[in-house]
Amino acid sequence: MPDLTHGDDAAAVNALRSAVMRLSRRLKHQRVDESLSPTEMSVLGTLSNCGQATPGELARKEHVQPPSMTRIVALLESKGLVRLEPHPEDRRQKVVTRTEQAEVMLEESRRKRNAFLAGLVEGLDEDEWAKIRAAAPVLEKLAHL
Repeated sequence: MPDLTHGDDAAAVNALRSAVMRLSRRLKHQRVDESLSPTEMSVLGTLSNCGQATPGELARKEHVQPPSMTRIVALLESKGLVRLEPHPEDRRQKVVTRTEQAEVMLEESRRKRNAFLAGLVEGLDEDEWAKIRAAAPVLEKLAHL
């Protein structure tokens, strides 16, 4: 087990945190629709991955309070990006699904962000690029822990 309190392991954790935060900020600026907040885009991305969810499930996945998610879903619905439908088993709840308009916007956003990252990757040598390819699944795992 690595010692994350000092030495090389602690320095690696610090460098990873700093790099991920800096890269994340740069990616957030590569937006297709400036009227959507990063949180709203994240909710749409979550719906794209899971298909549909209740507002409570979305709140848990996005690490926000349920009342905040209710407001976010209402905003997305007013913009035509999600639909609220009756829950198939619990009539007290609603199920949120993305619209085709949201899927088109998400695909355009992914394309723009991927192009941005591809431009950065062009500046790497083959060894650095191989390390990025190898690290990608590990970073994906960390993102979902």
